[in-house]
Amino acid sequence: MRRVALLGATGSIGTAAQDLARAYPDRIRLVSLAARSNHEALIRAAEEFRVPRIALVDPEAARRARSAWKGGEVLEGEEALAALAAEDGVDVVVNAVVGGIGLKPTVAALSAGKRVALANKESVVLAGELLLGIAKRSGGSLVPVDSEHSGVAQCLAARPVSDVRRVTLTASGGPFLRRAPASIQDATPAEVLKHPTWSMGERITVDCATLMNKGFEVIEARWLFGLPPDRLDVVIHPQSIVHAFVEFVDGSVLAQLSIPDMRLPLLYALSAPERWTSELPRLQLLDLPSLSFERPDPARSPGLTLARRALEAGGTSTAVLNAADEEAVRLFLEKKIRFGDLMPLVEEVLGAHRPQGGALTLESILEADRWARARLHEAAANVARG
Repeated sequence: MRRVALLGATGSIGTAAQDLARAYPDRIRLVSLAARSNHEALIRAAEEFRVPRIALVDPEAARRARSAWKGGEVLEGEEALAALAAEDGVDVVVNAVVGGIGLKPTVAALSAGKRVALANKESVVLAGELLLGIAKRSGGSLVPVDSEHSGVAQCLAARPVSDVRRVTLTASGGPFLRRAPASIQDATPAEVLKHPTWSMGERITVDCATLMNKGFEVIEARWLFGLPPDRLDVVIHPQSIVHAFVEFVDGSVLAQLSIPDMRLPLLYALSAPERWTSELPRLQLLDLPSLSFERPDPARSPGLTLARRALEAGGTSTAVLNAADEEAVRLFLEKKIRFGDLMPLVEEVLGAHRPQGGALTLESILEADRWARARLHEAAANVARG
């Protein structure tokens, strides 16, 4: 039995986790749930799974939940996420919240020696080196939920990094793969959110359109698997069937394939090292179209370029990149900046940052995060005035 704290319970990953809890009632028990502000969906899930405690980041949503739900305790604020993550009686924390607020619960869970099924890639982008140190000291573990990193982990099967020559992550290319870059500068949020193969949250979907999401995944892979950036590649694979390739030093290459359904990598994150029989849709090889691969076009993948630049700069640069991108995406979705402004604004903030020397701390990472958000809004205001 896996006793699970589900953070981000009302989003796409959270919904997938609920599906798995229904499918495996004798193996998965949800013991707490958290969301940012969707109190109605959270209460429905709390009632279905009979959890004694829920949390909402938004205080007003928490107030409404207390009025509407008498089945248990309602916590509020960002600190509530960390409280649920560190709670006794939790074996696995599924961290599926979006954004930098996912870092503190990841730290709390790892510090308590728990397994973190990590869909909040921002945690590793912000503080990968720090998190690995915490896990080593406490006995906690990070198990990736992203399909690409799950694919790498399954191919590696605990083999040493010294056996690996190269890891290649795949990217769908997003909604504008075949459109001329100049034609998408004024793309609307509705156009950007039409992902061709995956159903995901808004921020991740926007980041797929710039390949920033894939850039974040390169940063993640650097820390999760201990590989230097020059041994991490990205290829465009529009069909989203192959999720990762691992090339070994002897020349052999293993690939992980599955239909694009986030329940599968999430199931692996919950069950590993076991394999649980599932009724999830199966990959039918004979029904597949041809599988194609191509190099990313730099003009269509500015986010990937910026992520590699931040990774090379080191220190707090990746935290700055994440924070600036998160705020820029929010402004774009609110129609306060153009799609064509998004990446130049992030690049401006990253260029203005001077990475901190010395060992990273949680405080220095969070300070860089705050600085980047403020600087991004200053830059966006200048664009609006211009």
